[in-house]
Order: sequence, then structure tokens, then C-alpha cells
Amino acid sequence: MPQVKLTIGSRGSALALWQANYVAVRLQELGVSTGIEIIKTMGDRLQTASLVKAGGKGLFTKEIEEALLGGTIDVAVHSLKDLPTEPVAGLAIAAIPEREDARDVLLGYSLQTLPRGARVGASSQRRSAQLLALRPDIRIEPIRGNVDTRLRKLKEGRYDAILLAAAGLNRLGLASEIAEYFLLEQMCPAAGQGALAIQTREGGPARDLCAQLNHFSTERAVACERALLAALGGGCQLPVGAYAEMAADQLRLTAVVASPDGSKVIRDRAIGPVSQAEQLGSALAADFLARGAAEILESHVA
Repeated sequence: MPQVKLTIGSRGSALALWQANYVAVRLQELGVSTGIEIIKTMGDRLQTASLVKAGGKGLFTKEIEEALLGGTIDVAVHSLKDLPTEPVAGLAIAAIPEREDARDVLLGYSLQTLPRGARVGASSQRRSAQLLALRPDIRIEPIRGNVDTRLRKLKEGRYDAILLAAAGLNRLGLASEIAEYFLLEQMCPAAGQGALAIQTREGGPARDLCAQLNHFSTERAVACERALLAALGGGCQLPVGAYAEMAADQLRLTAVVASPDGSKVIRDRAIGPVSQAEQLGSALAADFLARGAAEILESHVA
């Protein structure tokens, strides 16, 4: 029987290639030969534009999904938090591997030692809103670029501190750069943060092969988080945090919606059976909307 070969599509950053190579190695362990095709996305081209003003949804995934639909590649590897919640006809999320650390981190200073009026680089309104709720005295400044670029900007003194995801730093061997890990109660991660999405076409052998890489508890947790995000509007750039974790047969979901300036914050938790992951996320979103979340979210593009 001839060996199956799958072409994996990935963005070209060091982190994206780490993720693609991780999946390649896992597939090779199953006897699958792989190759990696680098694809440049709109998000990669817009290095100076605000992600919110650029539209947010699909900026880092659209071109890769088009290559998948066109048959140029067989597998796409995404950071799950970049993948819009709306399904794409003809494509499927075949697997979600085990999640990395989902927390956000601060580099440059810890929260306590951060000077008053400090310039802090943040790429999402979710991070900046929650940081301003903790430290309304600091100045948030937009930051773009891959992990290495952002670290360089910090070391050049263009920012006093920057906010990043722990997962990317851990994967690149840069955990020593972290000054402080945020507690879940301080900064709720983005839905799907720290998790990878392995995407394939609906039919064909790639989906079945990749499905073997799925990690059940991670998949159920992020399904809950993404259901909440979808019910609140679905954009990865919305000031919405959602994090679920599995304990026995229960999911514990923490979520937050915050105004851009951090002055209004809705934060709550919910617990429900793993078998009803999506319903749990949708129900907490409905509760948030009843408590004024829609008005807060409408202000995020102002």
C-alpha cells in the first residue's frame, strides 16, 4: 500500500511553522509523509493596520482556507483563536490537539512594578481592556508583528511592557522572557487561546488521519468557548475572553466582556456537563447579553 503524503499549509512566522512542524511530526508518527507549504495571509501583509479596523475575522486564515478548498494543500494548521467561529462550506476542523498554557503574560515588567503611565503594547482589545481594568493609569499602544518582532520592539524601548500569549513563547522556547503570568481572574484568555486547529476538507483521507490527533478534553473545552464567542458576535478581535476546563464530566467556563477603556466589565462563571459544551457557552453568552454585553461590544470599534 503506497504511503499517504499530505501537504500542510501554514503561515511563514516562526511560531506558525513550529505549529505546522508539530502537526507534521504527529502525522509522521502515524506513518503519514508530509510537506509544508507557506502561505501569506492578509493579516501578514497588514503589519501596520489595526486588526479591528482591518475587519478582524479571517485575516490570518482566509488565504489558507482557500488553498485547502482549491486542493493546493491537504491540511491547514491554525492558531484556533484566529479561526472564525462561522464554519466554511466544504471544510472541517478534523482535530484539536492538546492545548498549551492558555494564559496571557506580561513582558518587561510585572503588573505590580509597572510604572505609572507606562506604555504597554497590546494587539487586541480583549487584552488592553482587561489590563486597563486592572491598571487604568497605563497607556495602551498598538503593537503588530510576530513574536520575535514584538520582543525586539520591547528591547528597543518602544514599549515599557508588552502583552502576549504564554503558549507562543513556550513553543518558541522563550518562556524566560515572561515577567508575569496573569491569573484567570485578572485576564481571561481569548476563546481557543493556546490550542491549534487542524483543518481539512470535509471528505477524503486527510480528515480521518488527522482526527487521530484530537484531544477530547481540549476539543470540548474550546467548543464551549467558541459557542460563547459565536453567540456574542464571533470576532476574534472582540473584547471577549472565554476559558473552559474539564474536571471529571463537567466543564467550568469563565468568561468576560469588557469595554475598550476597561471601565465596564461583565465577568462570570458557569458549570455544566461536558456533553452540553456548546449549550453551556451559549447560555452564558445569553446571560451576558441580558446584562448589557451588547452595548459594551458595540463600543469596541469606536
